[in-house]
Amino acid sequence: MNPTVHFKTSHGEFTVELYQKEAPVTVENFLRYVSDGYFDGTIFHRVIPGFMIQGGGLTAEFDAKETRAPIKNEAGNGLKNTRGTLSMARTNQVDSATSQFFVNLKDNGFLDHTSASFGYAVFGRVTDGMGVIDRIAKVKTGRRKGHDDAPLETVAIESARQL
Repeated sequence: MNPTVHFKTSHGEFTVELYQKEAPVTVENFLRYVSDGYFDGTIFHRVIPGFMIQGGGLTAEFDAKETRAPIKNEAGNGLKNTRGTLSMARTNQVDSATSQFFVNLKDNGFLDHTSASFGYAVFGRVTDGMGVIDRIAKVKTGRRKGHDDAPLETVAIESARQL
């Protein structure tokens, strides 16, 4: 049985299943942030309709929260960046993911691990509440506090709890 996490946001609730067998390092890292209450009060700070929504690292004031050390990128686990999957956000460095994650709004095969590109590690999927994800994807965006594609209204993660 895979672990599940329930998110309450300012735009509704959704639940995710985490793929512990395929992405053990990523899931352990994510669940530690959940158990620490780290995501409570963070925001979805990047919303690109037809692509993804990203959150899990900034406050409502767009201040970056302190994170633990980066983890190993498990993008080579065979999972694909398809609609509704969760993946770890990272910098251009392969092993740089910490707390930020994104939900794919469509199949984004160009983010998958290949011989030409290491890719982004899929570690879960939305099992309930994809309508909430789609609702978040429709908020108006612009530039806020140095961030492009930022919701012009705050899209808060009120809580994230393991079920």
